[in-house]
Amino acid sequence: MNSPLLPTYARADVAFERGEGPWLMTRDGERYLDFGGGIAVNVLGHAHPHLVAALTEQAGKLWHTSNLFRIPEGERLAQRLVDNTFADLVFFTNSGAEALEASIKMARKYHSANGEPERFRILTFEGAFHGRTLATIAAGGQKKYLEGFGPKVEGFDQVPFGDHEALRRAITPETGAILIEPVQGEGGIRNVPTQCLRGLRELCDEHGMLLVFDEVQTGVGRTGRLFAHEWSGIEPDIMAIAKGIGGGFPMGACLATAEAAKGMTTGVHGTTFGGNPLAMAVGNAVLDVVLEPGFLDHVREMSLLLKQRLAALMDRHPAVIAELRGQGLMLGLRTHVANTDFVDAARSEKLLTITAGDNVVRLLPPLIVGEAEIGEAVARLDRTCEALEEEMRALARRGAAE
Repeated sequence: MNSPLLPTYARADVAFERGEGPWLMTRDGERYLDFGGGIAVNVLGHAHPHLVAALTEQAGKLWHTSNLFRIPEGERLAQRLVDNTFADLVFFTNSGAEALEASIKMARKYHSANGEPERFRILTFEGAFHGRTLATIAAGGQKKYLEGFGPKVEGFDQVPFGDHEALRRAITPETGAILIEPVQGEGGIRNVPTQCLRGLRELCDEHGMLLVFDEVQTGVGRTGRLFAHEWSGIEPDIMAIAKGIGGGFPMGACLATAEAAKGMTTGVHGTTFGGNPLAMAVGNAVLDVVLEPGFLDHVREMSLLLKQRLAALMDRHPAVIAELRGQGLMLGLRTHVANTDFVDAARSEKLLTITAGDNVVRLLPPLIVGEAEIGEAVARLDRTCEALEEEMRALARRGAAE
């Protein structure tokens, strides 16, 4: 079927009409268990009543005024983020890529404000993904995203993931910041060890650089803490967030210390839609739930249960699953079969998962997932593995017969 949509997505031939909690339903009534979460977005599942009520109430009052005027709910949300993080200041955006753009500009402007405009270069890591704008694909450095878009935006130097000596060698008098995901998402659910994050903080302090965290995918409870860097006991200077903070509504934010944001004065950056009343109402509603006592305890409990069940699954199907990765409810299965084949087979079992780099399949259930849904998901993964094993045996039989 021809579509008027730009063909930049390899869409599965399934469309959903409504959702409830961790479930999605098609128009003809088929139910899918959603362990993709809209790519780590739907932290409270689908049609969460508190989010629906907040959005509906705000939609009946006011949608948009622009940032030419005060937006009280935005001020409230910013204060709550400040109160629960390292940050002093918040800039709201419409997406993760925009939050990263603001973070990159802020890091460069900081050094310019200090009289060192030459310190505009930022160290990033191979396998990273920071967005799809010209600057963020340059920051990620992956050839498949850069190819065909002309000269790469200057100012980003990639180093191998986990190579501390290469990182030190890459620092020059022009280096102003380090940008990193505490857990690489698109790169294959690769954790940055706690000692490495602490080492990055020390390195930045030693060289007068800013530490910038991309917590677009890891933030808002995904790893069992409000933000993933909290596990390491250190703090960044700047942090980009999105996905979970909107619970499905498009929004993001750049958080920073007052010192790091010193160059971001009136007129140097802006957005038309960022921080609009609809987004702010939903963001506050998300925090109402995620900051509720016991919520993150639940995430950690379900994470432990899911990891245990997945470890047992891997033991039962070593021909299919090579490795279990991740933290909290941001988990990955590196597979011996093509991860696209695994995702397709899981979808045949009415379970939604997502591919990632390094031949990994991502499992990103809503943070409200319960023991029953985890049990159901693992049962469907079990059947997925069995189907793939049967395909492997059939291929072996055909090969032997030829």
